Amino acid sequence: MAGKVVRKSAVKTFAQSEKARLRHKATRNMLWTLEKKLRAAVEAGDKSAASDLLKGQYAALDKAVKSGAMHKNKANRKKSRLGQLVAKTAPVEIKPA
Repeated sequence: MAGKVVRKSAVKTFAQSEKARLRHKATRNMLWTLEKKLRAAVEAGDKSAASDLLKGQYAALDKAVKSGAMHKNKANRKKSRLGQLVAKTAPVEIKPA
């Protein structure tokens, strides 16, 4: 039996899905980097920076859903949990010298 015949449409579909996979991977890596920065700001107790980063994280998650890199329920769950994390952040008290 000879080798399998692969249709041109299958080759094209595979190439498209591979490009999409790499694009989605880059998006997910960017989201993880933003989340690490947000969590670092929360650990440091910097509520204003955490709030700014949270706003950016929300926008990035919505964009990832729109592009198909993430399911909408997962993005909503992440937004909810990160929002709760920032809400629990106590502002840092600056003591006069």
